[in-house]
Amino acid sequence: MKDAPNVFKRPSDLPDLQVKCPICGKPAAKPYKPFCSKRCADIDLNRWLTGVYAVETDETEESDEKN
Repeated sequence: MKDAPNVFKRPSDLPDLQVKCPICGKPAAKPYKPFCSKRCADIDLNRWLTGVYAVETDETEESDEKN
């Protein structure tokens, strides 16, 4: 039985895709992927922690008062 064409047998067979850093647009570096550097990774983390990025939901905010 022949192997199907264009089927990758292990992850190392996958081609390296050129991923651009979402912060500055430079090519991504393996240790920080998808970012190019620790600096850009830290910028992204700061944006999440300070609320610049937010995931929208349909939930209403609950008040602290309970009846």
